[in-house]
Amino acid sequence: MPRSVNSVASKARRKKVLNQTKGYFGRKKNVYTVAKNQLEKGLGYAYRDRKAKKRSFRSLWIVRINAGVREYGMSYSVFMDKLIKNNIQINRKVLADLALNKPDAFKAIVDQVK
Repeated sequence: MPRSVNSVASKARRKKVLNQTKGYFGRKKNVYTVAKNQLEKGLGYAYRDRKAKKRSFRSLWIVRINAGVREYGMSYSVFMDKLIKNNIQINRKVLADLALNKPDAFKAIVDQVK
């Protein structure tokens, strides 16, 4: 009996990989074996950096809050400690946004904490 190969599925699988690597440079976009390796590497970076993005945003918020609080003669750590002790539950994302865009509202929070 002749050998049966499902070339339709194989071509579809290869085409899917090559479509995902569109925009890559050189052989990475049109040679299947190279493209497959690069795609795996790229998807690994994407997974890793979705986690890293959260960390980098948190550090950005901390920097912004610290800069906003320093104007009122307080450090970030002291400010966060006093927020917790006064039972004010505002997350860092909102605090950073207030410090950057609404300084009067941020000042009101700092005055309430002092």
